[in-house]
Amino acid sequence: MRAGASEFGPVALAAVRVGGASAFLLPLLLVRREAGQAWRRWPALVVVGLTNSALPFLCFTYAALTLPAGVMSVFNASTPLMGAVIAWLWLSDAMTRQRAVGLAIGFLGVLWLVWSRSGPAAARGLDLQALGPVLACLAATLCYGFAASFTKRYLSDVPPVAVAAGSQFSATLMLAVPAYLWWPSVQPSAHAWGAALLLAVLCTGVAYVVFFHLIGQIGPANTISVTFMIPLFAALWGWLFLKEAVSLDMVLGCATILLGTALTTGLLRWPQRWRSAPQARG
Repeated sequence: MRAGASEFGPVALAAVRVGGASAFLLPLLLVRREAGQAWRRWPALVVVGLTNSALPFLCFTYAALTLPAGVMSVFNASTPLMGAVIAWLWLSDAMTRQRAVGLAIGFLGVLWLVWSRSGPAAARGLDLQALGPVLACLAATLCYGFAASFTKRYLSDVPPVAVAAGSQFSATLMLAVPAYLWWPSVQPSAHAWGAALLLAVLCTGVAYVVFFHLIGQIGPANTISVTFMIPLFAALWGWLFLKEAVSLDMVLGCATILLGTALTTGLLRWPQRWRSAPQARG
């Protein structure tokens, strides 16, 4: 996203991403003879396409114009926190004391990073240039959290390839006209096109087949804990290819968010005597 956003712009890059993913996934869908299952569940697939692709891709690509890849990835690591809250409120997932403490710690980390990146500027007045990219990242993670629970509730019986292909095709239709209207006046370079196609095929097409399979197998809250690994790799790629430095606020914010997420998802457990019985929503 960082490599292609400046040349494509947020709308065009998001459209190329979902369009390329669709071109990769639709033939696979036909070969597997699962197109009928996708068609029968198209309303739900439209919702997933909007909340798991079109909107978050737009938000993160907009943020990529100004925020380093490592910072965006730290915000993205808060996705399991959003998913856990939504799963608790909507799907009545148990909320133990450990999960509640984990959520509190994780969101403190988010607030710390938000303040370190935009707080001083925002304190001097409403500064959308500083605050906008940060809010866009948080909006994207909220969309991801909702989409994971929605998929678990309404599409768990649909094959992962059908969900991935149907949602990407829906997102492509949603972004087609906006991309035409906001297509860059200067043709993007081969470097930007290469980044966009890799983003489409590997980071979206292949990744979402695995992602939707895991949602059906281990649930939304555990599946989106994959974001644990994203800050590490994003900081590494940003340092190698974009010459981005790793700052102290990134390290502290990431450590706090990941600690909270580990407690929330159960990856890190505290002693038995500290645990309490689950508190299901009534």
